[in-house]
Amino acid sequence: MSSVTVSIDPHVHSDESYDGHEPIELILEHAAEIDLDAVVITDHDVIGESKRAAELAPEYGLIGIPGVEVSTADGHLLAIGVERMPPRRKPYDETVAWIHERGGVAIVPHPFQRSRHGVRERNIPVPDAGDEAAPAVGDSASDPPVVDDVAEIGEIDEVDAVETFNAWLFTGYRNRRARRFAAEYDYPGVAASDAHHLEYVGRAFTEVEIEGVESVADVTGAHVLDAIRDGTTTVDGRRAPVRMAAKHYVGAAGRKSGYYARTGAVRSASAARRAAVETAAAARAAAIQGTYRAARILSWVT
Repeated sequence: MSSVTVSIDPHVHSDESYDGHEPIELILEHAAEIDLDAVVITDHDVIGESKRAAELAPEYGLIGIPGVEVSTADGHLLAIGVERMPPRRKPYDETVAWIHERGGVAIVPHPFQRSRHGVRERNIPVPDAGDEAAPAVGDSASDPPVVDDVAEIGEIDEVDAVETFNAWLFTGYRNRRARRFAAEYDYPGVAASDAHHLEYVGRAFTEVEIEGVESVADVTGAHVLDAIRDGTTTVDGRRAPVRMAAKHYVGAAGRKSGYYARTGAVRSASAARRAAVETAAAARAAAIQGTYRAARILSWVT
C-alpha cells in the first residue's frame, strides 16, 4: 500500500490569542517556506482565525486543519479538527468527549506543567487497571467478575495523543515525563512548537505517515486526524533549533518585513512599535543580567 509522510506543527498561536503576535497569513506563508505541510492555529479559547487559516491553507500549498487550545476546569487541551469552540471550564473528560462527538482529536499539550495550565496526571481520563483487576464486591477472587450493565469497565473517552515534546519547555524534565506517560498508556506522541512568534513556528513538529495516498497533494485534514488516532506519528524537535533553523531565523525577519510592506503602512507602523517595545524589553533584561553578573564577580574578588 502506498503512503506518504507529512510534517505538521499542531500547536501554534496567532494574534487572535491574547498572547500571540502574528497574523495567520504570515504564519501560513512562513510554514510553507520552511517546508511544513500543515500548521494548526490553536489560539486560546477562540477559533475564528483558526477556521479562516484552514480555509486559506490550500492557497499556500498546505493542508487545512482548524483547532483551538481550550481552557478546561483541569488545564489546557488541544481540540484539533473541530469547527466550533468547545465549552470552557468543563472537566477534562467531558471536554474530550465533546471533541470526539464532533469528529476531532484531543491532544494533551505541555502536560503536568502547572505554570502554563498543563493538566495534572490524575485529571487525564485513562483506563483504571485497578478496577479491572479487583473482584466485584461480595465475590471471592475465584468467582467470575460481575460487570455492571450500565457502565462497562474501560468505557471512557480517552485522549488521542500526548504532546511529548513541547519546544517551549525550558528543561527536558516535563517532556521526559510526558513521554513516560504516553508510553505507559500507549498513546501516540506528538511534537509542537507552541509558537507565539513567527520564528518559532516549526521549531518542533510531528511527522505523520498517511497510508493509502499517492502524494502529499492528496492528503486531507481527515487523513491527518485518522493517522494521529492510529498513532503513525514521529516526534521531531529539540529545544535548540531543528533542521529548519536557518530558514527560521534568517527567513522570518525578511518575511515579516515583506508581509507588512504588502499589507500597508498601518500594520507596518504597528509592527514597528511592537518591535521597538520588544527590543527595549530585551535591552532592559540584558542590562539587569549584566548588573547581576558584575555584582557576583565583584563579590568573588572582594
